[in-house]
Amino acid sequence: MPSFVAEDLLSEADAVLPDVIDLRRRLHRHPELGLELPRTQQAVLDALDGCNVEVLEGNAVTSVVADLHGDASDGQRVVLLRGDMDALPMPEDTGLEFASAVDGVMHACGHDAHTAMLVGAARVLARRRDRVSGTVRFAFQPGEEGHHGARYMIEEGLLRRPDVDAVFALHVSPNLPSGTIWTKPGALMASADVLRIVVTGKGGHASTPYLANDPMPVAAEIVQALQVVVTRRINTFDPVVVTVTKIRAGTTNNVIPETVEMEGTLRAVSDAGRNQAVDAMTRLIEGVAGAHDMTAELHVEQGYPVTTNDDRFAAFTLGVAERLLGGDAAGAMPAPVMGAEDFSYVLRERPGAMAFLGACPAGEHPAHAHSCHSNRMQIDEDAMRAGVAMYAAVALEYLASGMDGADGGRQAVG
Repeated sequence: MPSFVAEDLLSEADAVLPDVIDLRRRLHRHPELGLELPRTQQAVLDALDGCNVEVLEGNAVTSVVADLHGDASDGQRVVLLRGDMDALPMPEDTGLEFASAVDGVMHACGHDAHTAMLVGAARVLARRRDRVSGTVRFAFQPGEEGHHGARYMIEEGLLRRPDVDAVFALHVSPNLPSGTIWTKPGALMASADVLRIVVTGKGGHASTPYLANDPMPVAAEIVQALQVVVTRRINTFDPVVVTVTKIRAGTTNNVIPETVEMEGTLRAVSDAGRNQAVDAMTRLIEGVAGAHDMTAELHVEQGYPVTTNDDRFAAFTLGVAERLLGGDAAGAMPAPVMGAEDFSYVLRERPGAMAFLGACPAGEHPAHAHSCHSNRMQIDEDAMRAGVAMYAAVALEYLASGMDGADGGRQAVG
């Protein structure tokens, strides 16, 4: 027997959509940053009331983990669904009625929608408990935006007691057609490392640079040369992005500074490319500085690893999306995106997949819509219907399919 009928599941998602939109707007109005999100946590706990789930609050962070135990047969497997909850430290300029009431803080990456959709999925699945052949674990995570929240939750036992067999997450995108699902096998999103470069020369008077050793032009040379490293030393089919975003030096117009400090980011879609880029940058930076009788140091602060989907679970996800939403509403991405995600930590521990949910606002073209992390980013809230149903469908189909970890694929959901 099929684990779900698409029309029925979408109808149930429709039924909870008004509450999902209301929760999303309340979270959007009161965003919180980092690992401590007490107001958001309480909103999630309140919204889960009545779902008859086993709730565990985090100790190190304000997370919420809720287990829904199914009544169908004696299924022992566990599938984890994740929604992140934190906002970004930036102003909002959307003009929405429910725009952020917190100065300098905005839900500009859709985490308010992720949280609300996951609550909606919990409500839908609670009504279908007799069709759930195992346990669905709903993970509401703080600190995705650079704070390693997933890692803290893993350390606190997110994937244990009972052990999780497979994992799944959605991420909204205003730059994809509304209500569509997109993913791919293998690398989906890049790693993200922080680069800090210090070039040290000799300070002096700006009118006599020959008596000093000016690090400014050397720093500029390094910035340009880093792009040559990327295009000439790194395999084009294992892409790497190096971007210098900040340069700080000097105190006034007629003083040559002793040092120049630079910051930037390194993105890669494989560990090999990531390591190769660091080695190449180190040689280049030290070599360019040495050629000018200066010194330079590269400091790399490792961030999130590559977000890597299990091949078979990615195919399984697309199969569920095709069956739920129709073939035109599911697509395989041709290449990874160079943004980063801390769901990468979860995918390194368990087979699973992340997928993008298109949420382009009505009347806009996906290519022109304001993207995630924009101060004007908006979404089509009607797309959350597909997100609620997709979370529920993946859980139902995985638990009913007999898949062992990543085994299965499209045939399991055909």
